[in-house]
Amino acid sequence: MPDTVTAADIARLAGVGRAAVSNWRRRHPDFPRPVGGTATSPQFALHEVEAWLRAQGKLRQVPPAERAWQQIRSRADDTGLGDTLARAGEMLLARTSDPAFTAVAELAAERGPIETYEFLLGRFLEVQPRRVGPTPATVAELMAGLLDPGTASVLDPACGTGTLLVQALRQGSPRRLLGQERDETLARLARIRLALRTSDAEIAAGDSLRVDRFADTTVDAVLCDPPFNERHWGYEELTADVRWEYGLPPRMEPELAWVQHSLAHLEPGGLAVVVMPPAAAGRRSGRRIRAQLLRRGALRAVLALPGSVQLWLLRRPGAESAPSTVLMAEGDDPAQLTAIWRDFHDDPGLHRPGVGRAVPLIELLDEDVDVTPGRHLAVGGTEQTAERFLQTRSRLADTLERMTTLLPAARPAERASDVPVVPLSELARAGALTVRQTPLRREPATADAGVPLLTAQDVIEGREPSARVAAEPTEAGRWILTEAGDVVVTAADRGLAVRVVERGGAALGPSLVLIRVEPDLLDPHYLAGVLRSSANVRRSTAVSSGSRLGIRRAMVPRLPIAEQRRIGALFRRMDELAAALRASADLGGELARLLADGVTAGTLGPDRS
Repeated sequence: MPDTVTAADIARLAGVGRAAVSNWRRRHPDFPRPVGGTATSPQFALHEVEAWLRAQGKLRQVPPAERAWQQIRSRADDTGLGDTLARAGEMLLARTSDPAFTAVAELAAERGPIETYEFLLGRFLEVQPRRVGPTPATVAELMAGLLDPGTASVLDPACGTGTLLVQALRQGSPRRLLGQERDETLARLARIRLALRTSDAEIAAGDSLRVDRFADTTVDAVLCDPPFNERHWGYEELTADVRWEYGLPPRMEPELAWVQHSLAHLEPGGLAVVVMPPAAAGRRSGRRIRAQLLRRGALRAVLALPGSVQLWLLRRPGAESAPSTVLMAEGDDPAQLTAIWRDFHDDPGLHRPGVGRAVPLIELLDEDVDVTPGRHLAVGGTEQTAERFLQTRSRLADTLERMTTLLPAARPAERASDVPVVPLSELARAGALTVRQTPLRREPATADAGVPLLTAQDVIEGREPSARVAAEPTEAGRWILTEAGDVVVTAADRGLAVRVVERGGAALGPSLVLIRVEPDLLDPHYLAGVLRSSANVRRSTAVSSGSRLGIRRAMVPRLPIAEQRRIGALFRRMDELAAALRASADLGGELARLLADGVTAGTLGPDRS
């Protein structure tokens, strides 16, 4: 089979976006035909694509890294891609040659085997994010940075392709690395990844909960990002397992099984850092285990990160008495969170308002045993309440004053009766815009090269992307990247939420429709405003199926581009006013809370001036 490329690869070769490649396929009858792949993710012969691009004057010089990846990609379909990459990795590890991977060998001669393998593995993760779902690079770096100085041995019982172990090696240079992964292909890839760096790494294949390959081994530290929400994790056959020292994990809470599995592999005083879903901090079904973890001094800290991720930091109890406080912290600065964790060792009463607080056990051991950081950070900050009240009051006053300048200036206007009103579908056929949507069943997945994920709730609330997903999208069935000027639409309680993207680069989340306009033909702010009209809300939602919108039936007055831009400026100002109104509501709620806290604590009272 000849070397093949996907549409995403073609876009890289030509230095264009994926939409341009789709347009070429549609508009040029001589564009190469697919030679493999699927209808939604076709593959093309590389030599045919290169010839066509060269004839069109669109071909950039193919970088050695791209040619190496194309060589890997052409040797197998998606199901066998991991094994093919492993073969290439084993060639790099043995420092031998293989006629099937000449481009890979050439890249390794230029960049070295480690950098070459990391590049190829990164591309593999882009193609198969749902199978792999590695830990985001920032989270992995933070987890490794939280380990105790001098940590000599680290275990990851759900290691995937070895991301956490690689980070541990980069930051702490432990002498011994152990990992287990139930997917044999991923375990093979992780084994190669670590072997390229150290001779003191052992990666085993198998399900750690059911078949623990390191059952009699204890280590200084455990790093673990376990699979979540799995119903069939082994509850029935593991009921009497000796690892459940803090209680039998509920059937629907496998995360608490991974927590206890991690603790069972620690030396006394050893540290485990485990990724947990926020729900695990407060579910009633898990409160007895959480209570035991607290009473015995095993749960030492909970750190809340952006993107619905929590890190639980646990120590295996030793001879010392159980601590009386637990650190609760939240934030998006890894260096700050690491520093707070280090300071907590020396100051068990630590308090950093709004960021971190050492919470007494008695506050946590109530009926709910809820260890969600946000629930506890607002408590105990009365000495800062008066200052924060004045700051919030000033911000609210500035926002309210600014809103008067944002009121859109419009007047009754006469519009000629002959202005054509056309459906969105006709504008798409005319090339004024394209409409795309992520498949409904697409599930978010994190990766080392994680990019921001724009969710439907983000669009409704007018906020920045709140999650992260595996790296760049390619064809239908994979992630779609937004660009500045895109119009994004989703269903909301009162009709449609419509937003113009100001900064591109985020992945399009489920239940969102993306409209990409040709700016010389259609103003995005004009289009966004027109889509919000009552008539278009009825047309779009009346034909929706589930979260699919009938947005193509929306009607748009076809005005000259100059007039569109003038009207678009009105809509843009209205959007800014709406954002200011939301901000003022948030500030008002915060002001009310601070006033109540300050009056109760005696640090705020009426202004007598």
